[in-house]
Amino acid sequence: MKILIICKSVHHGNTKKIADAMAEVLNAEVIAPENVSSEDIKKYDLVGFGSGIYIGKHHKKLLKLADNLPNGENKTVFVFSTSDNWKQNYHKPLMDKLNSRGYKTVGEFNCKGFDDWFIFKLIGGRNKGHPNKKDIENAKKFAENIKNIENI
Repeated sequence: MKILIICKSVHHGNTKKIADAMAEVLNAEVIAPENVSSEDIKKYDLVGFGSGIYIGKHHKKLLKLADNLPNGENKTVFVFSTSDNWKQNYHKPLMDKLNSRGYKTVGEFNCKGFDDWFIFKLIGGRNKGHPNKKDIENAKKFAENIKNIENI
């Protein structure tokens, strides 16, 4: 089974660390959204979509890619993110875009990510040291669960 993880990680590499941990378990390729076309996605059996959360949303390049996807014909996908407020559900807008195009979401993952943007810069940032070892292990467990769902 061919697996792709599309990941946009900008400031501190928080989300890339999570994507790489998942990719290790899933034997997946990790690519930035600007380096993949909607046609490329057709070549994969399972696709993960993830980024940091920016003002309550996934990165605009990831959302733009999702807007331009062809019909998914029940292709399985998962969504992930890192954010300063990991308890809030930021995934719904991206999952709605994917589901409306015929993609089947089989899971979602979120964890803390170091954030020193805007006001948080004044206090030295929030969630220092995240994602940490436990976050990475949780990402790997999530990937194992996805692997078992998909019988990869």
